[in-house]
Amino acid sequence: MEKEADMKFIDFEEVLDRDLGKPGTNRRDKFERNVDEAVQAYRIGEAIKQARLQQNLTQEQLGERIGVKKAQISKLESGKSITFASLLRVFNAMGIQATLDMKGVGRVALW
Repeated sequence: MEKEADMKFIDFEEVLDRDLGKPGTNRRDKFERNVDEAVQAYRIGEAIKQARLQQNLTQEQLGERIGVKKAQISKLESGKSITFASLLRVFNAMGIQATLDMKGVGRVALW
């Protein structure tokens, strides 16, 4: 077993560079896009969960409102299986007004 003094510690960026390539390479860029998409999906799921909790709804109750089972709501809240259509159904069922900021053009209501 190596002694701590003999070990070389490297930071996470070095690990990424070594295993996936430098920023700008296809493999590294794909990895970073996937991470970013997963983080954004998680944030959307958390927003759905917080809105549901603020309305004192269970996952089952929200599921009934949009015609899906509790398990599907759980997936949405964990950032999985999120589609534009499912977001619209969830927001509509909870009475959440959603708008899209069209930079320079204005805001557009999604429904």
